[in-house]
Amino acid sequence: MARRRIGQEDLIARAEPRAALPLVELAALLDWTEIDRHLVDISAAAKGERGWPPLALFRGLLLATWYDLSDVKLAEALDDRTSFRRFCGFAAHEPTPERTTFVRFRRELVRRSLGRGLFETVTRQLEAKGLMVRTGTLVDATLIPSASIQKDEEARWAGHRRRKPVHGYKAHVATDEGAGLIRGLEVTTANIHDAAELEAVLPPEAGNVYADRALQACMDSWVLIRRC
Repeated sequence: MARRRIGQEDLIARAEPRAALPLVELAALLDWTEIDRHLVDISAAAKGERGWPPLALFRGLLLATWYDLSDVKLAEALDDRTSFRRFCGFAAHEPTPERTTFVRFRRELVRRSLGRGLFETVTRQLEAKGLMVRTGTLVDATLIPSASIQKDEEARWAGHRRRKPVHGYKAHVATDEGAGLIRGLEVTTANIHDAAELEAVLPPEAGNVYADRALQACMDSWVLIRRC
């Protein structure tokens, strides 16, 4: 399959803002080869287009999870933020993926049952580096719209009394309160209740668990402090 080449910087020197350094250092700590070998056969390209490197897309999903970004906001941030571009491997002058690319890529991860394992690999590597601060765990669920209502037969509808229904998937995420890094992840269809994946995403040493009201009914065996 045809792949785009990314990361080819031009000859114009650009000052790097200090805010980019933490992501640069984080990227250097991870063994991306271990992750990339699971992604090499994945293509998220639309028909007739060259595909983006799957590892760059996976790095983008990490940013979306760490910074609580929708696919739309992730695409905008990659187009605008130098630190995000460099973390994903894009040079300053290069185009970056659109929202629909991340939707297709995420769908492929779900179809191949790769999402949880890859995020656990990242978590395990970061824990080995001592970057997880186990003071507590934040639990949340994010709806991910499908790229096409007509063509995506695996996605499902999720209704909400205050918002428009969403056709797609749901990411159930547990993050470390101190470091803000992923400790558990499950991706389901959008119609699965937030509480259904609570046990699956919580790590063994969760500490105090922070969640929204949707999860309170299932927290009998956990310490719950309501998030404001």
